[in-house]
Amino acid sequence: MKRLILPSTLWVCMVALLTFGQAASAQGLPDFTELVEEAAPGVVNISTSRTVQRSSAPGFEGFGGQEIPEIFRHFFGDSFPTPPNGGEGRSEQRQSLGSGFVISEDGYVMTNAHVVQDADEILVRLNDRRELSAEVIGSDPQTDVALLKIDATDLPTLSLGDSDDLKVGEWVAAIGSPFGFDHSVTAGIVSAINRTLPRDAYVPFIQTDVAINPGNSGGPLFNLEGEVVGINSQIFTRSGGFMGVSFAIPINVAMDVAEQLREDGRVNRGWLGVMIQPVSQDLAESFGMDNAIGALIADLDPEGPAAQGGLQAGDVILEVNGEEVERSSTLPRLIGRGAPGTEVELTLMRDGEEVTESVELGSWPDAEQPQEQANSNDQTRLGVMVAEIDEAMRDQLNISGGVEVRQVEPDSVAANAGILPGDVLVSIDHRSVSSSEELVSIVEELPTDRAIPLRLFREGRSLFVALRLE
Repeated sequence: MKRLILPSTLWVCMVALLTFGQAASAQGLPDFTELVEEAAPGVVNISTSRTVQRSSAPGFEGFGGQEIPEIFRHFFGDSFPTPPNGGEGRSEQRQSLGSGFVISEDGYVMTNAHVVQDADEILVRLNDRRELSAEVIGSDPQTDVALLKIDATDLPTLSLGDSDDLKVGEWVAAIGSPFGFDHSVTAGIVSAINRTLPRDAYVPFIQTDVAINPGNSGGPLFNLEGEVVGINSQIFTRSGGFMGVSFAIPINVAMDVAEQLREDGRVNRGWLGVMIQPVSQDLAESFGMDNAIGALIADLDPEGPAAQGGLQAGDVILEVNGEEVERSSTLPRLIGRGAPGTEVELTLMRDGEEVTESVELGSWPDAEQPQEQANSNDQTRLGVMVAEIDEAMRDQLNISGGVEVRQVEPDSVAANAGILPGDVLVSIDHRSVSSSEELVSIVEELPTDRAIPLRLFREGRSLFVALRLE
C-alpha cells in the first residue's frame, strides 16, 4: 500500500484549519435545543374547513389542485389560472392548515386572521395530540391577527418578548406546521425591521430569512431567550416555495390588537383624515428641509380631525408625539395605534418653519360603519368604497371627474389589481367616472371574460392597472 507523505508545513496548515473550523463551529452558532424543548408544548396546529364551489370545467386544477394559499396572496393576488364560467359547479369541503400558539392557560390562542378567514370549522391540535374546536373571538384583517378560544385549562403558555428590542442580524427561530409537518423548527436571522408591505400600512413587519412555508402562518417567531417576538405571516416568493424572505408581525403590535379583540371583538383605530404622499429630495429642498423625511399632506377630509385641528395641505408631518416619521408609510401605523378621542401632538414643517399642532384623533371609518353600509352602493363587485372629490382636488390633478377610494376589501378584485385607499379612479374600460353612481353603473356592465383597463391617479401621478372581474 502506498502512502502519501505530506511536507511538515502542509501538516501544520491542515491542523490549523481544522482547529479554526472547530472553534468557529463551537463559538459562532446558537444551540436551539433548549428553546425548542421549552417552547414546543405551547405551539399548536390549526386546521380549518369550509364549503366552496368547485369548477365544473374538467381538468382545471388551479394551484396544484388546491386553493391559492393565503400566505401568497399579498404578493400574487389571484393571478393564478382561474376556472371558466366563474367557477360554478358542485360544492366541496376544503381544508387548510396553519399554526398558532397559546397565550393564556385558560385557552386563548393567537394566529393569523387569514388562517381562519371564512372557516366553517376550526380545530386546534395541541402538543399532547388533543384536538379541540375553536371559537373566533375576533379577527383583524388590517394587521392579520386573530384571537381564538378553546375549551381547556392549565395549558402550557409561551413567554412574550419585546419586539421593539429586536436588532437586525440577531438570531431568531420559528416553530410551526409547514405543509402539515407539526412542530417543525427553522432558524435564521432578522434581515430588517419596520418593513412596510403593500396593503399593510398598520404593521411594521420583521423581515427574516427563517424558512417559512404554507402551514407556518400564525406560528411564533422566537428570540434566543425563547420569547415570542413575532407571528409569522407572509413570504415573498416567485416559485411558490421559500426564497429567503419572510415577514412576521411584531408581538407588541399583535398583543395590542389581541387585547382589543378580547375586550370588544374588534379593533378601533385612530384616524387623522389626511391623504399623504412621500417627500422626495426635491420636495424636501423646496420646503426648506435638510432631509427627505416625513409625510406630506396632499389633501384633507374637510370634516376630518386634521382639518378641524388646523392642519393644511402642504404641511409635512415630521413627528407624532415626539416619534419621528421617517417616511410617509410610517404615519398610518403611528396614528392607527392611537385610541380615538386621544390627542396627539404633531410636529410639522410649514412654510419653511417647524410648528406644533395638537389634534384629537377620530375613529377610523371602518369601526364606525356597520358591514352593510361598508358594502353600500353595490360596490362589492370591485370591493371598494369611494367618495366624491372636491373641485380643489380635480384642479390639482387637472381632471374633470373621478372618485376617491376610501376603503379596499381584502382579497377583492380591486385589492388584487393593486388599487389602494387614496387612489383617484378616473376611468374604467375607457369610460370616464365622475361619481359613485356612475362607477356602479359602469361596473355592472363590465364583462368577465377579459382584463379591463382602469386609469387612476396615485400621489398625483397617472397610471393604469388591469382588472379581471369574477
